[in-house]
Amino acid sequence: MMGLCCLLLAACGEPGLKPLGAGATILAFGDSLTEGRGVSPAQSYPSVLASLSGHTVINGGVSGELSEAGRARLPALLAEHKPALVILLEGGNDILRGSGEGALKANLAAMIEAVQGSGAQLLLVAVPRKSLFADGAPLYEELADQYQLVLDNDSIGELLRSPTLKSDGVHFNEQGYRVLAERLHRRLQESGAL
Repeated sequence: MMGLCCLLLAACGEPGLKPLGAGATILAFGDSLTEGRGVSPAQSYPSVLASLSGHTVINGGVSGELSEAGRARLPALLAEHKPALVILLEGGNDILRGSGEGALKANLAAMIEAVQGSGAQLLLVAVPRKSLFADGAPLYEELADQYQLVLDNDSIGELLRSPTLKSDGVHFNEQGYRVLAERLHRRLQESGAL
């Protein structure tokens, strides 16, 4: 069945991921949404994703981080953990603070290149613009096209529009992080990694 999914993705021209081997490590990298601000470490999306996937998921989230700091921090985590897959969810603080999209895009591109240079696969998770009904900012789709990446363009925007899944205006509660982990798990299954 998994082979069929990979064939269908390839036939549609949509990027896919190679199946993760037993014992493969996943690095969840990003800011407070990855860190799990507002909940205990066990309730963060990386912890829930580890339970769902059966893989070790390293929580590489730092609350309040701008993409420039993430760009500087990522290479050390890649070297330390040697992940087979990186989930990149970065840029929310840049967007909230009105930093230029050009700088954010350049920082994300550098992170993508660092991940690819390490030999790891990548799932890019889009952060929405500051708008009530926004899905991922267009720069995420542009980067996914440019680097032929699997993209989750909807999850963050859809979850942020649901008051019952948030602990404040920009962070999730326990249920919200669980739903995010479930959606990313499903995306990894659909793309062939799991």
